[in-house]
Amino acid sequence: MRTFRCYILLAVMILASSFSNLAQAGNFSNTINVFKKSPVVQPFFKKAYGYAVFPTVGKGGFLIGGAYGKGQVYRKGKVTGTTTLVKATIGFQLGGQAFSQIIFFQDKRAYNDFTSGSFEFDAEASAVAITAGAQAKAGTEGATASASVGPRTGKQAKTKYRKGMAIFVHIKGGAMYEAAIGGQKFSFKPK
Repeated sequence: MRTFRCYILLAVMILASSFSNLAQAGNFSNTINVFKKSPVVQPFFKKAYGYAVFPTVGKGGFLIGGAYGKGQVYRKGKVTGTTTLVKATIGFQLGGQAFSQIIFFQDKRAYNDFTSGSFEFDAEASAVAITAGAQAKAGTEGATASASVGPRTGKQAKTKYRKGMAIFVHIKGGAMYEAAIGGQKFSFKPK
């Protein structure tokens, strides 16, 4: 079983690294600006204790898949360290996708949980897509994205903190179908 996990992790790195290489260090401010333009996200920037931002997370798979991305963690607007997102999935899935992700920390406790060194979202963690007409969910049961509100309405789903964190994604491109198990895991390295 341990060898199988190693193969899954290797598959994650290979399948997803091509997407994540699209991100450059300068993209952090550009990505933050994309999220700041969303009226749904703006209040979180004003009140959050901190946040983690991932300019590009690459996700891909064919039966075995995964996601990978590198990010920065901020507290009160200043970079406090770097973070890496890794996700391994097993189950029916096909395709590839690239997206940006931001995780807001409501308070010091949530920030400390995330920056403790190794953090994983539970099965009920969900993310709201800031692009009109889309909703996304990421958790240990897999990550999905689907259209739900027509783009002409301009409506976006509202979200609130859950266990001190609120998550938003911005789909950059690609298409992927998956009905898989897995979870986003994060590591943190202080600056």
